[in-house]
Amino acid sequence: MTRWAVRRHRRPEAAVSLYCFPHAGGSPGEYVRWSDDLPGVQVWGMHLPGRTTRLAEPPFTRIGPLVDALVSEVSFDGPFVFLGHSLGALVAFETARELRRRGMAQPDRLIVSSCPAPPLRPVRSPLSTLPDDELCAEVERRWGESLDHVRDDPALRAHTLACYRADFALLESYCHTPGHPLDLPVTVLAGEREPWTDRAGDWAAHTSVPMEEPRLLPGGHFYFRERRQEALRAVWEITTKGGRWWTA
Repeated sequence: MTRWAVRRHRRPEAAVSLYCFPHAGGSPGEYVRWSDDLPGVQVWGMHLPGRTTRLAEPPFTRIGPLVDALVSEVSFDGPFVFLGHSLGALVAFETARELRRRGMAQPDRLIVSSCPAPPLRPVRSPLSTLPDDELCAEVERRWGESLDHVRDDPALRAHTLACYRADFALLESYCHTPGHPLDLPVTVLAGEREPWTDRAGDWAAHTSVPMEEPRLLPGGHFYFRERRQEALRAVWEITTKGGRWWTA
């Protein structure tokens, strides 16, 4: 365990590690709890500065420096799979590209969850600079994530919204640089009610491996909360099957 990657259970018998990159405003806690439902998998949550026990550290507002820090600080032991949700999918994707650029071990698979493929459409209405009340309302309207628990707690409100602002600035400043496709499978997961799913197949441009059909699961942006067992069953199947280490 490091300050960058945390786990709930130590699984020495695991055949594969799953590194989970959280969504904007998210923390690793939600993802490491998945280990209860993913037998044979060592689940790691990527723990970024500016949240929970790293609250005193300034959060990143640009993906490039964040990826440089991740690749320099974390030993991704193989075999391993990357999973990123929403903003986390872009961080996982760029981290995989940087590992390849440095000639380091790459993931066996990239799972991108609830995220359109780069290049992204221009951001017309930045969220990172909105006043507090408007920011809370937009987060709830766009992604259905309730912020009722932070509204009446000044300290919680301050650091929660600071985390959101930094993450949204990271997304708003993101500019995809074209390059060679990844030489690894890319799997797309998303909720059926998300508005961009007609473009989910665009991720095929970022892999040299034939891409399977995107998996659309019941629910919206946080489908894995709405239909937890169904969603995690899909994650388990994708993570454990088809790898060179798979023996069952």
